Amino acid sequence: MPIKTAAIIGAGIAGLTAALALARHGVRAIIFEQAEALTEVGAGLQISPNASRILDTLSVLDALRPLWLEPKEVRLVSGSSLRLIASVPCGSFARERWGSPYGALHRATLQKALLDAVMANPLCTLHLGRSIDPTNREALEATIAEDADLIIGADGVWSKVRSLVPGGPSPHFSGNIAWRFTIPEALAPRTLDRTSVTAFLGPSAHLISYPIKENAAFNIVAIISGSNTGNDWSGAATKVQREHLLRHFSGWNGAITGLLEQQEKATFWPLYQVSAGHWHNGKDVILIGDAAHAMMPFAAQGAAMAIEDAFELAGKVASLPLAEALDLFEKHRAPRIARLRQRAAFNQFAYHARGPVRLARDLVLALRPPQSLAADLDWVYGYHATG
Repeated sequence: MPIKTAAIIGAGIAGLTAALALARHGVRAIIFEQAEALTEVGAGLQISPNASRILDTLSVLDALRPLWLEPKEVRLVSGSSLRLIASVPCGSFARERWGSPYGALHRATLQKALLDAVMANPLCTLHLGRSIDPTNREALEATIAEDADLIIGADGVWSKVRSLVPGGPSPHFSGNIAWRFTIPEALAPRTLDRTSVTAFLGPSAHLISYPIKENAAFNIVAIISGSNTGNDWSGAATKVQREHLLRHFSGWNGAITGLLEQQEKATFWPLYQVSAGHWHNGKDVILIGDAAHAMMPFAAQGAAMAIEDAFELAGKVASLPLAEALDLFEKHRAPRIARLRQRAAFNQFAYHARGPVRLARDLVLALRPPQSLAADLDWVYGYHATG
């Protein structure tokens, strides 16, 4: 029979969305978060139409509309010449083609909107400062303090709940480092487009920039190859690490290298992903979001996949016997995640191309109109999650 109560481990985007999606079906959701307060990890993020339509269904989108930016387009630009290589239209085009908006915002803005909705929902309960040891089932049940039909691991790439899933995925370093920082819009060079998401491309490196409207700032993420230094996602970069970063951007346009040289407080962010593996234990434990399938950010779909997971899981466990629901959820979601991994890998290859491959990339993209490039994304952005 369908479940009545779920315990959610982790109060990030996946966990909060799962609570709201379950409550929509009349299922009680109890969220446990080990942090004493919810703070953002990362700065900006992009919410594509496949995710924004879910947020609209959960009555969260209205809180975001006045705050986020709907970019005019997503632009691919040469990091050396600053020449526009290609673009995909967004704005009103996204609404018309994919039926929902494309937005860029601060991660904390989305988290607050989800949190406010959770706190206002009588079927949702949030416990902060509650560390959970999932390997001790008796202690876990005592912590939950009531019978939960389902445990949802929404605790990220370093998931502890994953230990309850035999044959589950495991994290590993991707070989990529992200450097992230924000700069006030008033101090940003004119090189940074005020209306769009821009990906500056170069050999073995790329840089993403877009305005964060609610903060009057730009979100900047530079991604390069690098060595593993542990799982700290928010450490300040050392002098040696900054020099490593700048070497990857040597030969780029001076406006870009000058911007990077000024950022002494940019954070160092090793990028981890997880291997393929089972997402559930066949009985009463399921992984969602990064806990199940953390991937590289080259398709800008990490948050969107967490939102899709949460929404579609809720629909299945609220209407089907639990074991069947968990199995159908994984079988339904896994092919989409696998395809997105392939897309992200292709984007990394294309973004970081060098030599003749780079020249061929630029030529092929230049010959394709924006609407044709948009059509390639219909399967991503036009997806309608079932919940």
